[in-house]
Formats: sequence, structure tokens, C-alpha cells
Amino acid sequence: MSISFSLEQLCNVIDTVKIEGSTTDMLSGIASLDTAKPGDLAFLDNPKYHAQVADCKASAILVPADYKGAGPAENQAHIFVEKPSYTLAHICKQIEATLWQKPPAGTHPSAAIDPSAQVDAGAHIGAFCSIGARAKIAKGAVIASGATIGIAATIGEDSFIESGVRIGAYTQVGARVHVLPNAVIGADGFGFVPVNGVIEKIPQIGNVIIEDDVEIGACTCVDRARFSSTKIGKGTKIDNLVQIGHNCVIGKYCMICGLVGMAGSTTIGDYVTLAGQVGLSGHIKVGNGATIGAQAGVIENVPEGVTLLDAPAIPVNLAKRLVILKLRLPEMWSKIKSIEKQLAEHAK
Repeated sequence: MSISFSLEQLCNVIDTVKIEGSTTDMLSGIASLDTAKPGDLAFLDNPKYHAQVADCKASAILVPADYKGAGPAENQAHIFVEKPSYTLAHICKQIEATLWQKPPAGTHPSAAIDPSAQVDAGAHIGAFCSIGARAKIAKGAVIASGATIGIAATIGEDSFIESGVRIGAYTQVGARVHVLPNAVIGADGFGFVPVNGVIEKIPQIGNVIIEDDVEIGACTCVDRARFSSTKIGKGTKIDNLVQIGHNCVIGKYCMICGLVGMAGSTTIGDYVTLAGQVGLSGHIKVGNGATIGAQAGVIENVPEGVTLLDAPAIPVNLAKRLVILKLRLPEMWSKIKSIEKQLAEHAK
């Protein structure tokens, strides 16, 4: 990976409050305050790292608009911005567009496209892709090498389906959706029923609907519905290795972290955060704005706006109290044994 841009070029793509100092160095890397060297861009976002600015060797440092501390060193610029972390994200987006340029429109000769499929001339179909019957690929969409688009599936404008992704039949993918490598969208839901000592499969005849601006991580699986649709709401971001069961409905702008497991027919409201390894049993509802902490197990409905921890999930304040009590158990047990010994001696 190779990048190179001047201080002036950097400031042309971000909103600055002011700049103190200057540098003639070309910026060729991004690093933390404590590891940065000349030629790097660093940033101060968390106040606990405030003291590191004075010793930072970076050629340029993004600092908050209200920063008051050590001034820039020789050949160093302090760039004052409203939100350093957000500004850095914007800079990285510019770099990403340079390093991983969008492939040109067109179809690789090795791609297999059913004659009934509709592929816009402005879409890119990579090597060894398979586009099923009656599928529709919109303008600006990128279907990377080895991806499979199933029967009658639709891919919206400017969506990016990365290598190895499997989009199942009848799946509807909105605009500007990003699906990372080897995710599987629209495979059979896990539906079975015991009949006379035999486990019979329940046909899964629904589909998956993914609204605009969703991101789905690598190796994540979103099962198609038993009937109707499994739905992912606008702007929701899903990490790697997440399992979303059949008929789940996820609201807008949710954050779903790695290794979350969601059983069938779970309903998630808008702006919900599910931290890593959260497990949710089926047929429950999580209210808008709720936050579920890492490794929590949710077995009942969750009200709006609450924060839960532990398994089974309980309110965060109660969970913290229980952790404190748990840490005191050895001491308490020792006291109990001492009391038992004293009572036994007294009884003699």
C-alpha cells in the first residue's frame, strides 16, 4: 500500500477550523500518536491521549477544535477539526478510492449470464461470476469475481458484491449495499419439525430484502424466510461471521458486531447495537435504541433504550453489581467457613 499527499492536498478534502504550524513532508502513512514518525498523519480523538501530542513525531496531527496543549514542533502541522475521528474516516475514504479503484463497466468473458438476466451496461461483472435467470443488475453495481447472483435476484445501483458472495434466488438488494467476501445471503432458513420420530424439513419459500446503504461482513449468513421476507433495514452495518435466521426483521441504522447469532423471527428496532457474540432467541423483539453488551444472551423482549449485559441478559447496573459480588465470593466464603468453625466450637 502506497500513499503520498501534501498538507495542502490533505486540507483541500477536509473541513478545517484552523491550522497551526506547517510541514514540507509528504504524508505517506497514518499512525497513532505514540508510534507516528515523520511523514505520518496522526490524530487526537480520545482525551486520555492528550499528553502524547507533545512528543508525537508525526508531520501532521488532527486535533479537536477546542484543543489546548503543546503547540506543533518544527516541521509539524496541527490541523484543528470538529471531529478528528470522523475527519480521519473521510481521509481514509479518499485513500480507499485511490487504492481500490472501482472496476470499469463491462462483463468478463468468463462470466456466465443467463440470457433472461438484465445487466445494465454500466455494471461490472467480474471473472467467473454466475448471473441467474431473470436477475437484474443495476447501473454502477459491481459483481466481483466468483460471485453468484441467483434466480430473479436484484442488485441495486452502485452496490458492491465482493468475491465469493452468494446472493440467493429472489433476494432484493438495494442501492449502495456492500457485501464482503464469502457472505451468503438468501440460503435456506433452518426450519425443521419432528414427525413420528423423524426430523422433517420445512420448505423455506420466502426471500431476503436488504435496503439501501447496508454493509454485510465477510462470511456472514442471512437466511431467507420460511414465508414472507427476512429484512435488513436502511443503513444497518453487520460485521463478519454473523448469523441472521429466517424471518428476522432488523431496523434502520443498527450496528451488529461479529459473531452475533439471531434465531428466527427476531425483530430488532432502529438504532440498536448488538455487541460481539450476543445471542438472541427466536420470536422476541428488541426496542429502538437498545444496546446489548458483548456475550449477552437475550431470551425475552427488550424495551426501548435500555442497556443489557450478561446471560440471561439483565440491566447493566444490576449486571455490574453482580460482577462486584462475584469477585467478593472467595472472601465471603472464607468468612462463612470461619463462622461455621466458631459455631461448631461453641456447640461443644
